[in-house]
Amino acid sequence: SIGYSACHWCHVMERESFENEDVAIFMNSHFVCIKVDREERPDVDQVYMNALQLMTGQGGWPLNCFALPNGKPVYGGTYFPLSKWQNILVSLSEMHRDSFDKMQEYSEKLTLGIIQSDLISLNKESDLSQIEILKKSIESWKLRFDNLDGGPNRAPKFPLPNNYLFLLRYAYLMNDFEVLGHVNLTLDKMAKNGLFDQLGGGFSRYSTDMEWKVPHFEKMLYDNAQLVSLYSEAFQATGNLLYKDVVYKTVRFIERELMSAQGAFFSALDADSEGQEGKFYVWQKHELELVLGSDFLFIQDYYQINETGYWEHGNYILLRNKSDTELCLKWTLSTNQLELKVQSINKKLFKARSSRIRPGLDDKILTSWNGLMLKGLVDAYVVFNDSYFLNLANRNADFILSCQKKNDDSLFHSHKNGKSTIVGFLEDYAFVIEALVSFYEATFNEKWLMEAKKLADYVYHNFYDLESGMFFFTSKTEKPLIARKIELTDNVTPASNSSMAISFFKLSRVFDLIAYEKIASHMLSNMTSQLIEYGSGYSNWGNLMLNYCFPFSEVIITGSEAAENRSAFHVEYLPNVFFAGSKEVSELPILQNRFFADKNLIFVCLNKTCKLPVTEIKDALAHIKN
Repeated sequence: SIGYSACHWCHVMERESFENEDVAIFMNSHFVCIKVDREERPDVDQVYMNALQLMTGQGGWPLNCFALPNGKPVYGGTYFPLSKWQNILVSLSEMHRDSFDKMQEYSEKLTLGIIQSDLISLNKESDLSQIEILKKSIESWKLRFDNLDGGPNRAPKFPLPNNYLFLLRYAYLMNDFEVLGHVNLTLDKMAKNGLFDQLGGGFSRYSTDMEWKVPHFEKMLYDNAQLVSLYSEAFQATGNLLYKDVVYKTVRFIERELMSAQGAFFSALDADSEGQEGKFYVWQKHELELVLGSDFLFIQDYYQINETGYWEHGNYILLRNKSDTELCLKWTLSTNQLELKVQSINKKLFKARSSRIRPGLDDKILTSWNGLMLKGLVDAYVVFNDSYFLNLANRNADFILSCQKKNDDSLFHSHKNGKSTIVGFLEDYAFVIEALVSFYEATFNEKWLMEAKKLADYVYHNFYDLESGMFFFTSKTEKPLIARKIELTDNVTPASNSSMAISFFKLSRVFDLIAYEKIASHMLSNMTSQLIEYGSGYSNWGNLMLNYCFPFSEVIITGSEAAENRSAFHVEYLPNVFFAGSKEVSELPILQNRFFADKNLIFVCLNKTCKLPVTEIKDALAHIKN
């Protein structure tokens, strides 16, 4: 039975079935019962989720899968009510006793299907600079846009940050105002509705409805980490102050509620408290009146304590659907007065809410999710030029490299109670490498880049599949499961392979590694048909393809003022640029012959050809944009 700490229906099934003494006796008498945390063992989850999808056409958690002693699956499902679960247990135990041969035959066929589902059609001839590939993908995707509330035109709605990061970059590079409008609409709606915690900051895992109103209230590190990156980049592209507010509130939430004393980040907060989903976050009208007194009428309007914000059982979800301009006119307030009034009221409500029984904390520390958070902090630092984000990033990077990295450059996957455990998966390397490369771009500290290179080399030697040109999810050093999976689809987190391809593309530029560039282009070439057919499932691959379809510049900044000149670029949105630099002589291939004593220079290079160096930011920008 595979689940995770913050999973509501996992807890329900535990209470109803697994903690039922009669059921437990039967289960332990007829089965070997194994409980798996999907976040600790994503490799196990991948195999049996694949099995479940082949058997039923759908998946989810709790993931209950019955397997033979060799690990090969024979039956599965998600949540089962008590009576149905009891019937399944009896039926399968009888089948195992009476029809074992048929059960074994089915398990062999199903396992073959799991293995074959990872077969990749090699495509070595694809022209990666074909903008038509992305246009076709986007045109199909537009048909699924919800242009009223943003996001997809279905429920439930997940934030899927890599989707909107790709759409934002595509819209900017293509001057596609329809796509840009959809991205802005989606980000506005997510930030103003129940998906976002208006008082404490941070996003819930998904919305159960079309309006982003009623969330599934668990808060996951991986969502919030990526949304920090997304909203930072969206602010850089649009200047929308709402997005800046979201970034600061989200990072403060993470620092306050998910950060360890070591500067690492915990995994999640439960949806439930006191056995009820969302109880910590929702409000009854009389509670708000008691806390706010005369300010209640204003907040009733501001947070829609009416039929719009009503959920169930007398509870209201705080959400916003009026503009600041509209509120200022109605309540005769200036923009500054409105902001100060809302801040004061939020402090009162936050203090009152803090006295409630809190949702449970999943305090395991996952290397992969910390990599995502590290990148989020770096991205926020680049955009807002605030040392607050840089200090958090430094602490987190130091934790990852001192506690989760071994002397042979391999990574642990998990850390808890002072102990690092479980051999790292591809996602751990991919997300940490990508974060470290971005950290170098932001600071020009070569320590981060060298660590990224060592990890990338380790991945190549221990995860690379010569036959497909992709990377396995598990290291060759580990005992294999019934199938060795290759993760290709971008979902709530980017596929580990798409993340690795992006890092290999960038590392090839810094270190002048033709082999790394060939790996990246080969990987992307394999995915072009999937990208055309289903863009939202391969959006991070789309991010890489933008680097081939549009000019990709290397901006090299040298001299004693290199750091200051790098920071000066933060006001510009430059999605297709890689930054490198140094304030002294460097051995990095990308910096060779770029440093001249007593000179502060900026080189803009494209396709291994550099324009004459300039000293002014505006001149460098002219080179980039022309």
